[in-house]
Amino acid sequence: MLDTTISRFINYLKVERNASPHTITSYRKDLESFSLFLVGYDAQVRENPDAITRFHLRAWMGQLSDDGLSRSSIARKVSCLKSFFKYTLARGYTTKNPAELVFIPKTEKKLPVNLQADEALEMLTGFPVETDWDAQEKAIMELLYATGIRLAELISVDVRDVQSGARLLRVTGKGSKERIVPYGEHARDALDDWLSRRPRCADPQAPEADRRALFVSKSGRRIYPVAVQRIVKKHISRVSEISKKSPHVLRHSFATHLLAKGADIRVIKEFLGHAALTSTQVYTQTSVEHLKKVHEKAHPRGH
Repeated sequence: MLDTTISRFINYLKVERNASPHTITSYRKDLESFSLFLVGYDAQVRENPDAITRFHLRAWMGQLSDDGLSRSSIARKVSCLKSFFKYTLARGYTTKNPAELVFIPKTEKKLPVNLQADEALEMLTGFPVETDWDAQEKAIMELLYATGIRLAELISVDVRDVQSGARLLRVTGKGSKERIVPYGEHARDALDDWLSRRPRCADPQAPEADRRALFVSKSGRRIYPVAVQRIVKKHISRVSEISKKSPHVLRHSFATHLLAKGADIRVIKEFLGHAALTSTQVYTQTSVEHLKKVHEKAHPRGH
């Protein structure tokens, strides 16, 4: 049964690969979507996964395209199927890998959206702090821009992960990999201010995992993603009209501004916690695009 094999694969991701909850949820949804497609396309192969061919996969990709999914979304789903069938072949659940000859669609290369350096400076220097919650928002914004950490990493940070004197932060990234990230004096001052106020905002009766959290919600528990997204959107909106106003914009801004100041791309890779340099090299392209715009505006023959 295909559904049984999918359950085994998801369990393998949890237990043996220690995959992140986000990855597990994403893979489960993609595989369940493929299984559901087969119900109407060729239901018999669901009883015998070894009967699935690359033509079934290509038919599914065609359906996804007809449904309006972008090439990047389809590419992600195909990548999931490749991992799944590689697993089924290795474990002996199938005798072949139907995804082996299926090519992942080329995705559109979209340059990261980021703030201009002067916008980031204006956003953080003109930050009003009148209440304890303002202090937390200031610390969140300073830390995101100072370190380039992901939203999920920020939320998972505990008080004990902050080394204020050394200005270092311990972060747990993808695949439960830990790294140490430095931050500057402005972020340290904002964090110290928040930590002095935090006892008034945290719930001492909360579960242990919530009592350890660096940032908390209005209920006193560990802060949740939507709350951080709202905070970031509010403060980016004060200084910029860019289309995207998410925590990832601050991550992009962090990397782009470091590169513009001459930081080595390999060092930026370590800051961001990227597994491969290719993930970081998109910021090189961003820098080139910026140079082209400057040339067009400043040079007499730029156009």
